[in-house]
Amino acid sequence: MRRRGRAVPAALVAALSLLPAGRRNGFAHGGPPAAVTDDRLSGAGGTAPAPDRPGPPPTGRTGERGADAGESRPHAAPGRGAGRGTPRVRLRAWAELLRVSALFSVPGDALAGAAAVGRRPGRGTASAIGASLCLYEAGMALNDWADRDEDAVDRPHRPIPSGRISPAAALGAAGVLTAAGLALAARAGRPALTVATGLAATVWAYDLHLKHTKAGPAAMAAARSLDLLLGATATAEGAAPGAGTPGGGRLSDNVAGVTAAATAAAVPTPGSLTACQPALPAALVLGAHTYGVTAVSRHEAQGGSTGVPLAVLATTTALAAAVLGGGERSRRATDRNAVPPPGGTPGQDLSGQDLFGRGIPGRATDPLRLLVIGLTGAYLRTAGPPLLHAALNPSPPLTQRAVGGGIRAMIPLQAALTARAGSPVTGLAVMGLVPLARSLARKVSLT
Repeated sequence: MRRRGRAVPAALVAALSLLPAGRRNGFAHGGPPAAVTDDRLSGAGGTAPAPDRPGPPPTGRTGERGADAGESRPHAAPGRGAGRGTPRVRLRAWAELLRVSALFSVPGDALAGAAAVGRRPGRGTASAIGASLCLYEAGMALNDWADRDEDAVDRPHRPIPSGRISPAAALGAAGVLTAAGLALAARAGRPALTVATGLAATVWAYDLHLKHTKAGPAAMAAARSLDLLLGATATAEGAAPGAGTPGGGRLSDNVAGVTAAATAAAVPTPGSLTACQPALPAALVLGAHTYGVTAVSRHEAQGGSTGVPLAVLATTTALAAAVLGGGERSRRATDRNAVPPPGGTPGQDLSGQDLFGRGIPGRATDPLRLLVIGLTGAYLRTAGPPLLHAALNPSPPLTQRAVGGGIRAMIPLQAALTARAGSPVTGLAVMGLVPLARSLARKVSLT
């Protein structure tokens, strides 16, 4: 009788092991396990295991997982497991909080600003890049801290609502990164610190209040424009007098009206802040692009907007035309009113020489002109199709893909602005960040 009594539970356990696992490990009851979904939000066409997606199915009857289970397993419920886990799990949580895959869109701001004022990147530029990276990451941490209640409903997989990072840790990281960014900017001089302080104030104001108002996109655009001006100011402050002069094919007629109005209304600041004025056209172009990306991102959780992606697509096309416009004709028009050099006459073609030893970009066969066209085409290719898809089908996934495309498109736009300012080598270096951004975006989503 004892042997028979022991045999019944054993048979029962064997029968239960053959039944569906229900919602164990996050899978639907009786349904097939969901593999890692094709992640196109990263923009790389890869398969990034987004945090809200279930991991691989169990490989045995005891529920053990595959080799990569530590990266894609479901996260702990809110309030449970905060601060726990292996160092690799904690590192991934911070990478998601800070959205490190978007970091590669930051250095190009300072490099484009340096090229816009006609300077080569130097120590001041490096300090500006470091400050920009710190302030950018501070904004990311503060953004998730401020949105922790909303994310608990719309994005429970995010590090704070999932319990992997505490709100206090995120807020503390935002404060430390802000202080570090201002300290790095101070190394480039007082004018750079002034610009960085305005940038930090804009970031905190946006995350804590402005992003939920109609002024949100404008605040984000101002932050990105200030970031470019920070690079211009830090580079001009760190350069020796006479090291270079602004010029060499910058944006001119395309945004001249807006730039003239902004310059006339601005009050000159003591020091070298006025040295960044030649970078205003590039800052306005980059700010306008950021405005559009932010406007689309306001619908990424719910979707449903068709007009906004279409409007931003039109703006993207206009910005590309502004980068490509001007050229030799605008320089010749300016030179007609310039004082002729010895032996010259008014109205003479004084376009001069550029880095390639040829005329200013404008001819179809000019190498620098071809480079600017190629970089601008990459900008349109990166930002345009996702916006069109989001307009045709304004679902949350496609809207998020459009936001990711807009973030990634900042890199070729920065490269085009840098080359347009007469720094093709630096522009190519900025473009070299694209493969790195794509590789990291496969692991950590941009949005």
